[in-house]
Amino acid sequence: MMSLGQRLQMTVFGTSHGPEVGVEIVGLPAGCPIDVEAIQRQLDRRRPVGRRLATKRQEEDQLQVDRGLVDGRSDGGPFRAHVDNEDVRRQPYDPLRNVPRPGHADFPARVRYGPDADLSGGGIFSGRMTVGLVIAGAIARGLLASTGVDVVAFTRSIGPVEVEGVADLSLSELRARAATNEVETPDGGAASRMEEAIRAARREGDSLGGVVEVHADGLPVGLGEPFFDSLESTLAHAYFSIPAVKAVEFGEGFRAARLRGSEHNDEFVWDGNRVRTRTNHAGGILGGLATGMPLVARLAVKPTSSIARPQRSVDLVSHAAVDLTVTGRHDPCIVPRAVGVAENLTAFVLADLALRGGFLA
Repeated sequence: MMSLGQRLQMTVFGTSHGPEVGVEIVGLPAGCPIDVEAIQRQLDRRRPVGRRLATKRQEEDQLQVDRGLVDGRSDGGPFRAHVDNEDVRRQPYDPLRNVPRPGHADFPARVRYGPDADLSGGGIFSGRMTVGLVIAGAIARGLLASTGVDVVAFTRSIGPVEVEGVADLSLSELRARAATNEVETPDGGAASRMEEAIRAARREGDSLGGVVEVHADGLPVGLGEPFFDSLESTLAHAYFSIPAVKAVEFGEGFRAARLRGSEHNDEFVWDGNRVRTRTNHAGGILGGLATGMPLVARLAVKPTSSIARPQRSVDLVSHAAVDLTVTGRHDPCIVPRAVGVAENLTAFVLADLALRGGFLA
């Protein structure tokens, strides 16, 4: 089932090398503003065109709304939109039909769906499928606008290079600084080092991973559902749907395991007429509910699996060992293009939970 959400539900469709990829959204209240130009701006953040450090696949990703939109607002029925796959090349994948690529879903997908499954370009397991996540999240931002919720994501690290000096920046500052470079990081010095690290990996026929960090401000206290649908549970579920995400943490995350309670607990104080905490080790979540402090999440993105260096695999028909070199057009690092995906997907989950919790009409 390629669907996510309860009150607000998205279903993604298409394949990497099929005619289109897109999303259908059910649960949008009638009259919800839908800014097509704003959606396109979000799509532009993940498309490869114009990026020096991305795949050479030339996809313009021009939004096409199929139904559910009247005069700039939702009509109360299902909303459907897509982008065309315009630069499809299946030939490089033909020799790999029976040879699973290391790091890809080819092997378990072949066993699950059989030899006729369309896995060219990764099929339904491709990062191309995140187009639908961006569209849905961009629309959800319109729903959240009335609540004052704002979401920003940025590149925290690529390979060994990590940002510095951004802990005290506001969301608007993070957004503005990250928009000045291709790797979408708010640290200009780190951006240059990240770009060189990506270029070096590409020259060596290799790839890099990294970390995407997400911040959200303005969350109403109590947002989230107890236990299985907690704020952390629903966000983590969504984040792991992004291809290549291998770990998720909130607040101090794994570092919390090395702290004492006296170090990790966030003490409460009055700030005017509201309660806040002196620190935010919990990342804005207690008991699975929003505390009103900024939400902080980090997503670990593995190195791109398609690399030009020789690797070992097997032929699933002949059972022979195979020396494999993956050809085609691939990102040496997908972290920068995942930033907008994580940001918009966060907005979608927050909007769904806000509808479920009565924070949105």
